[in-house]
Amino acid sequence: MKDYMVRVVARYENVRGMACVTTGLVREACLRHDAYPTAAVALGRALTGGALMGALTKTGQRTALKFEGNGPIGKIIVEADSDGSVRGYAGNPHVDLPPADGRFDVAGAVGRAGFLTVTRDLHMKEPYRGIVRLYTSEIAEDIAFYLLESEQIPSAVGLGVSAGPSGITAAGGFLIQTLPPADEAVIETLARRIKTLPSVTEMLQGGLAPEGIIDTIFKDIPVDVLEKRELAFRCACSRGRMEKALIALGRKELETLIETQEPVTLTCEFCRKPYSFAADAIQGLIDDLSRA
Repeated sequence: MKDYMVRVVARYENVRGMACVTTGLVREACLRHDAYPTAAVALGRALTGGALMGALTKTGQRTALKFEGNGPIGKIIVEADSDGSVRGYAGNPHVDLPPADGRFDVAGAVGRAGFLTVTRDLHMKEPYRGIVRLYTSEIAEDIAFYLLESEQIPSAVGLGVSAGPSGITAAGGFLIQTLPPADEAVIETLARRIKTLPSVTEMLQGGLAPEGIIDTIFKDIPVDVLEKRELAFRCACSRGRMEKALIALGRKELETLIETQEPVTLTCEFCRKPYSFAADAIQGLIDDLSRA
C-alpha cells in the first residue's frame, strides 16, 4: 500500500477527519537514521502526526513539531509540508528500551517531562509558534493536547507504528476534530467509538486502508471526501542551503576550516545526505563574503 492520506468532512455535522498510512516513509526515515526499535516507533509516530498536522495547513505552508523531553532520545524534530512531504529525525536514534505493559516504551524514551513545540510557517511576517507541556509523551495524546490547549480545537489523534526484526511493518494514524457549533450527541458517539477501536496498527495489519479507518470511525455518519493526498519522505536540503550554513559561520571560522586543505563534509540532520566542500569551494565562499 502506498503512503497516502484521506481527508473528509461530515456532511451534516461540524466534524472533520483524516486518516493515513505512512509505512513507507516511516521505514525510509528509520533506515536512514539507523533507528533502534523504540526510537523507530517514537520517530514513526511523530512523522505520522506531522503528516496529519501538515494537512491542516494551506498550500505552500509548513508545520514543524519538536518533542523535547528528559528521556534518552533527547528530541524528535519533524517537518511536514502541505504537499505531503514529511521528514524528521530523533536526537538519539539508538534507543531501545524494555517493553512497558507489553508495548514499546515510547514515553520512557521521550521522557515524561518536557515540551511539544509546534511551529507553523504561514508565510506571514513571523511564523506562528505554540508550546505545551508533554501530556503523556506517547506522541498522539501530546498532539491532541496541543490542539486543544493552544488552538482550542477538540481533537482525537490515533497513531500506530509496528516494528519487528525486519524493521517497520505498519504505520499510520487518524485525526478527528470537532468545529463549533458542535453537536454534543455526535461528539459523544464519536468519542465512544474511538475508545473501542482496535489499535491503528491492528487496523492496518488487518487490511484497512485510510478509507476503511474513516468508515470505521464515522460509521453511520455520512462524510464527503475532500482530498486524497500522497505522502512521502522528502527532504528540502540542497548544496545551496549547506553553503548558507557555512557562510553563517563567518569569515574567521571558514579560514580555520581551510587551513588543513582537507574537504569539509556537512550532513543533513533530516535525511543524512552528506555534502562535501573542498578547500577551494570554501575559499570561494570567503571571497563572496569579502565582496559582500
